[in-house]
Amino acid sequence: MPRPVDAAPPGAGFVHTFLPGRVVFGAGALDRVATEVEALGVRRALVVATYSARAAADVVEAQLGDLFAGRIDGVAQHVPTEVAEQARTTARETGADAVVAIGGGSAIGLAKAIALTAEQVVIVAVPTTYAGSEMTPVWGETAAGRKSTGTDMRVLPRVVIYDPMLSRGLPLKVTAASVANAIAHCVEATWTPKADPITELTAVEGLRALSTGLRDVLLAPDDLDARSNLLYGACLAGSALATAGTGLHHKLCHLLGGTYNLPHAETHAAVLPQVTRVNAPAVPQAAARLAATLGTEEPSSLAAQLFDLYKAAGVATSLRELGLTETQVTEAAAAFKPTDNPVPVTEDLMRGILTRAWSGTRP
Repeated sequence: MPRPVDAAPPGAGFVHTFLPGRVVFGAGALDRVATEVEALGVRRALVVATYSARAAADVVEAQLGDLFAGRIDGVAQHVPTEVAEQARTTARETGADAVVAIGGGSAIGLAKAIALTAEQVVIVAVPTTYAGSEMTPVWGETAAGRKSTGTDMRVLPRVVIYDPMLSRGLPLKVTAASVANAIAHCVEATWTPKADPITELTAVEGLRALSTGLRDVLLAPDDLDARSNLLYGACLAGSALATAGTGLHHKLCHLLGGTYNLPHAETHAAVLPQVTRVNAPAVPQAAARLAATLGTEEPSSLAAQLFDLYKAAGVATSLRELGLTETQVTEAAAAFKPTDNPVPVTEDLMRGILTRAWSGTRP
């Protein structure tokens, strides 16, 4: 067991924003949904659920009773504008003043699309994957091959209900990809311009829970403790990202996903090790603490450790496997807009990151 790397003192100071919200965590917590909705003073609750979460949505619909306003089954990743508009229309027609979102990031993303343009619609999130979107005020929507993102406190869920029982049946392939997404939240939260000692501590603990939970769940997919660890890690990952914001890595993944319709979670697995290879030397303290969490005191190995963890979990580590072409690598490098980053962002830098991510080169 490597020796933990001590956190540096806050030094010159920092600013940290604690976001409002309530987390209800535990096996069987699904039974608390109606109680939590009632506590918010809601009159009409619209249920939004992925197809895989239909059984849980049935339970919630029955719980809500007279509060139930309607239901949307089935969502689409990257929240296409046409899907968002249909959902907004449904919310208006049913008079919903709350949305209960059950599923992964796509279901919660659709709930956010409703809340973003409606007056006083609150969200209760019941995540069944490890996307972490439920802890953030970040929204995203895709139109004409372009993904727009933003931050708005109206889309931050008021209550998040984590029930590890809901993720026990999640296929290993989906589990590993979703965990890769959450790990990206942890790692990037240490190098954005708004990163601070609190987000770093949260991110490091999140990575510990996620990496431990992933290794355990690969051995025993329905182990409740492992699934609980993953949900706990996802909660921390989302919390860190919510305060630290996004940087080069997430912006690049949004560009790739929105423009080329690449799968969101798997894209993170292919891109993160390559971005980490570039950025880790510029944030040595954070890199050392993250590396120690994964099992070594050598911060320069962080990118390779992430790559190896994803490989061992069977997650695609090349954009070529996800369908991106070499021509699109060049296009994406040219299209990426410079952003704040520990290392200056140039087209050459982006081409190098994307070329390595496309081929799946170990850092």
